[in-house]
Amino acid sequence: MIKLNLTYRTLLTGTALLAGAWACVAANRPAPPDTPAPAVLTAMQDELSRSMEATSAADPPAYFISYTVSDRQLAEVSGSNGALLSSTADRARWLEVQSRVGGYQLDDTHKLGDRPPSWTSPGTNVPLDDDIAILRREIWRETDRQYRAAAQALIKVKTSEQVQVQTAEGGAPDFSHEPPHTSVGPHVEISVDRKPWEERVRRYTAEFSKSPSVLNSIATFTALATNQYQVNTEGTKLAFGQIHYRLELFVQSKAPDGMDIERYANFDWLDPKDTPDEKTIFDSIHQLVKETEALDKAPLANPYAGPALLTGRAAAVFFHEVFGHRAEGFRQKDISEGQTFTSKVGERILPDFISIKDDPTEASFGGQMLLGSYPFDDEGVPSVSVPLVDHGVLKTFLMGRSPLVDVPHSNGHGRRQLGFVPIARQGNLIVSSTQTVPFSEMRQKLIALVKQQGMPYGLLIDDISGGFTFTGRGQPQAFQVTPLVVYRVFADGRPDQLVRGVDIVGTPLVSLTKIVAASDKQEIFNGYCGAESGSVPVSAVAPAILISEMEFAKKETSTDRPPVLPPPAHDSEAKVVQQQ
Repeated sequence: MIKLNLTYRTLLTGTALLAGAWACVAANRPAPPDTPAPAVLTAMQDELSRSMEATSAADPPAYFISYTVSDRQLAEVSGSNGALLSSTADRARWLEVQSRVGGYQLDDTHKLGDRPPSWTSPGTNVPLDDDIAILRREIWRETDRQYRAAAQALIKVKTSEQVQVQTAEGGAPDFSHEPPHTSVGPHVEISVDRKPWEERVRRYTAEFSKSPSVLNSIATFTALATNQYQVNTEGTKLAFGQIHYRLELFVQSKAPDGMDIERYANFDWLDPKDTPDEKTIFDSIHQLVKETEALDKAPLANPYAGPALLTGRAAAVFFHEVFGHRAEGFRQKDISEGQTFTSKVGERILPDFISIKDDPTEASFGGQMLLGSYPFDDEGVPSVSVPLVDHGVLKTFLMGRSPLVDVPHSNGHGRRQLGFVPIARQGNLIVSSTQTVPFSEMRQKLIALVKQQGMPYGLLIDDISGGFTFTGRGQPQAFQVTPLVVYRVFADGRPDQLVRGVDIVGTPLVSLTKIVAASDKQEIFNGYCGAESGSVPVSAVAPAILISEMEFAKKETSTDRPPVLPPPAHDSEAKVVQQQ
C-alpha cells in the first residue's frame, strides 16, 4: 500500500539522522575554480578508487560502487495548546554505500520471482569532523560490509535464475549505464534563533484553544539544511546544498458521534525573508477553526456514486494516487505488480484534453514552492522534465536506474528516504488541460450532470488530507482519497451543505476515463509520499476536474464519545471555582 500525506515526521536512530524527505531547491551552480573540494568529497573519492581496485578483482567482482554522505542540520520547535512542547537542534552525517556485484545485466539486486525485495539500505553515521583519514576509515568499513552482503545475494540470484521463468520485462538489465555528472556547489547552512519561534508556536496554538470545539492543536516550525555528497565508479562527483523552512498547523476535534475531525495547513519557504507574516498565519488558524466547528455539526454523508467536482488540490492528489504511482517504471518489470499501464504506451488512457508531466526541475509554480523539486536524484542522475501523457496518450514512465526493455535509461527519478534503496518515484506531477472553463461554470456543469442522471445532488470536494493506493497484483487495483471538506451541491438550487465521513474510492482505468471537464486554474498539493523507498517529498499540480461518476464510501470512524467535560477555559463552573 502506498500512502500520501501532508505531514512528515523526523526519524532518528541513535545519533544518526535518518529522515531525508525534505524537498529543497538546491544551489546547483559550480563552485569557483579555486574552491577546494570538500573534505568529505575528497575522502569519498580517495577511498572509492582503492575499494574498486580491490573488489573488482575479487570473486565475485564488484562492477559498481557508489558512496552518498548526507550532512543534515536540523532545528525544530513545536508547541501545543498554548505551551512549548520541544525546541531542539541537531546535526548528523549519514553514509550509504552501494556495492553491486555481477554485471549491469544481472547483479545481486535482481528480484527473485514473486518474493518481495528488501527495500532498506543499511548505512551508518559518520563523524562530523572533516578529518579525511577518519572518514576514509568509516567508508572502508562500510564498503567491506556491503560488498560481503552483495556477494552472498548474487549466489541466491544465480541459483534462483535456474529454476524460475523470466518475464519479458524481468529480463531487462538490472542496472542502467549512465554518463557521469560532476557538479560541486557551495556549502549551505542555517542559523536559527529558536526563541522567537518558541513564542510563536505558543501564540498560534493558544489561538486555536479559544474555540471550545478544539481538543488538541499543534504548531511545528522546522528548518533543515542538507549538504549531499555523491561519488561513484562511473565518474560522478556531486556536492550540492539544500535549505527548507516549514510551518505546520494541526487542529483536532471530535464530533458528537465520535468521528475524529482533523484540519491541517502548512507553509513552505526557502529564504528567511519569505517567512509568512503573522496576519497570514492567524488568518489560516481562524479558517481552520471555522471549518473544524462547522464539521463538528455537519451531518454524515451516505455512500454515493454520481457526479463529483474536485477542486485543484483534491484533483492533484487524485492524479498522484490514480495515475502517478502506476507510471513508476520499476512497477512495470515486477511480476507481483498489477502493471496497469505496462502495455499501454501509445494508447489513450485519459481524455484528449489532459496532459501530464513530472518536472522536478521546477522550483515553484505560480509563486508557490514545489516540495518535489531536486537537482539530482538519489542515484546521481540530473532531474529532467518527463512528458508522461500527451493529449490523453501515455508516452513513457518515470525511471530510476532499473531499466525496462524499451526504456533503457534513467530520467532522473530514482528517489528514496535515507536508509532505503532508490527506486522510480514521483517528484512534481503537473497536470494541464487544453480545454478549460472557469470554476463557476464547472459548478454549473456539475449541476447539469446531476439533473441529467436524475440525482438530488452532486458532491464538491474542496480539501483533502491525502490518500493511498494498491498497485500489487495480489490486491484489488484500487485507490482511496481522503477528503476533509465535502459539500452537497443540490440540483434544485438549495445552498450547498457541508457533510463529513466519506472517502473517495475507485479503480484507475475506469476513473480516469470519467473526467469530462477541467477548470482554468491549477492548484498545488505539497506533501509526503510513503512507498517502497520510504517517505519522499512530492508536489502535485492540477486544475479542478469534473468527473461524471465517482464512488464514495463511508469513512472509518471512532466510537469514542467526546470528552465528558468541556475544556477548562470554556467551563463556566470551572472558572467560578478557579476565581474563588
